[in-house]
Amino acid sequence: MAEEVVLLDIHASMFGMRVRIALAEKGVKYVYKEESIGNKSPLLLKNNPIHKQTLVLIHNGKPICESLNIVEYIDEFWKDKAPLLPSHPYHRAQARFWADFIDKKVQEAGSELWASKVDQQEKARKELKERLKQLEEVLGDKPYFGGDSFGFLNVALIPFHQCFYAYETVGRFKLDCPKLIAWAKRCLQRESVSTSLASEKDIYEFILDYRKTHGLD
Repeated sequence: MAEEVVLLDIHASMFGMRVRIALAEKGVKYVYKEESIGNKSPLLLKNNPIHKQTLVLIHNGKPICESLNIVEYIDEFWKDKAPLLPSHPYHRAQARFWADFIDKKVQEAGSELWASKVDQQEKARKELKERLKQLEEVLGDKPYFGGDSFGFLNVALIPFHQCFYAYETVGRFKLDCPKLIAWAKRCLQRESVSTSLASEKDIYEFILDYRKTHGLD
């Protein structure tokens, strides 16, 4: 019996991009179903009844939710190709720690930035700069987070690079993170990444639409 893999997602979702990259790294074929933020499908509500959030991977009829959890599931289930998490327990713990940092600190500052009026963005601008500097320190002079191999933490962070243009334009400031920019260029050379990410333009337009709808400009 053939495997059935279905992804319920939104094209401009940073979290969905993670899952698409992980599936591409593993060479897993799947059915993509675009969801709507304001009109969630019955299939989504059935498969994510707790949080009712958009991103869901359905594997042979069984739903898996939350992006990092889904990426780990993909890595464990399709373990014969392109391992994402490090093999050593300590390095796995570190990768999970910094992925959680991205979700709780980077994403939080970025969301506050583009969901606030311009005159209320100073705190978010400062925090976003500080968080990205911390990640540059973690990266150091390595080609990828974790060393020479593209893995879990890189999958977790690279979608946020696509937001940099929107952050700078909406926030009217300049991010200063040359190491992350160079790292992102290396990641974008991978087919799994370049074919899975939404464009900077798409994300910018998505954020502009959100700001217009909520009267933030």
